[in-house]
Amino acid sequence: MSISSPHSDVLDASGWLSTARQLPSPNCDARPEGMAIELVVIHNISLPPGVFDGDAIIELFTNRLDWDAHPYYQGIRGLRVSAHFLIRRDGTLIQFVPCTRRAWHAGVSTWQEHECCNDFSIGIELEGTDDLPFTEVQYATLAPLVNVLKQAYPIRAVVGHSDIAPGRKTDPGPHFAWWRLDENIA
Repeated sequence: MSISSPHSDVLDASGWLSTARQLPSPNCDARPEGMAIELVVIHNISLPPGVFDGDAIIELFTNRLDWDAHPYYQGIRGLRVSAHFLIRRDGTLIQFVPCTRRAWHAGVSTWQEHECCNDFSIGIELEGTDDLPFTEVQYATLAPLVNVLKQAYPIRAVVGHSDIAPGRKTDPGPHFAWWRLDENIA
């Protein structure tokens, strides 16, 4: 289900978005007491790399990935990760972790001298790679989502994974059109 208008989206008290398909991930935990949500981190993911529209991302985030289904999975065997949201190539919005909880998306990370970005951020995965442009409908889903998050939380910045883990991460990559997001967020 994609977001059609920021006015139709509702985040409930625990941080579940009414317009997202909800697939709870066990890969999350409590945020530190009193920690404000100040950052949105944009990522990209495809599993296996460059393959879209399968269920491997969902299976990874919900600990159901068959590690023997593809040779690439051997290199990530046992990985326990998640994100708050995934936006598929067709604009479908899936939520794995309520915004009030800490998703395991950023890894070792720093933003403005604050380490452990998972503590104070919301992670949004875009189905894609560093090598390809994202789709029109992904941007059409992303901008309203960011606006809803900015209305609900004291978001100070929207950054790429590469901004908080330079040298370790490159996503969302050079094909992510930051200007398209900037033009459409409040």
